[in-house]
Amino acid sequence: NHALAGAAGAWITTLIGPQVLRWVLGVSFIAMAVWMLIPDKLEDGDTAEGPRWGVFGTTLVAFFLAEMGDKTQIATVMLAAQYSAWLWVVAGTTLGMMLANAPVVWLGDRITRRIPLRTVHMVSAAIFLVLGILAVWVPV
Repeated sequence: NHALAGAAGAWITTLIGPQVLRWVLGVSFIAMAVWMLIPDKLEDGDTAEGPRWGVFGTTLVAFFLAEMGDKTQIATVMLAAQYSAWLWVVAGTTLGMMLANAPVVWLGDRITRRIPLRTVHMVSAAIFLVLGILAVWVPV
């Protein structure tokens, strides 16, 4: 997923100039900040009785499909477009996702008992907002 997003970002740099890319990146991050404030909804029929491929296989496939076109993929595309080193962007976003997801996978139950999900969304939105503002107004 990240490699495809990085390649798309590198391709976009051939079509759009750096000033436009900076604005698109900044506006995209600000849009992600707003998106973080929209709650996710789980439908009643979305839960399965038991995973056919086991917990690991089901999680692997679900995560791969869920991440297609999400905020991280959009950010990867935009960062790869902004900086001409798409391989480093892919490596950074992949490592960042692993570092962000590992504590949630290992300690998710404990963390969500102590920190409300709404707080997590608010902090994420604030971070995306700051990144968007920096991308637009701070020269590279």
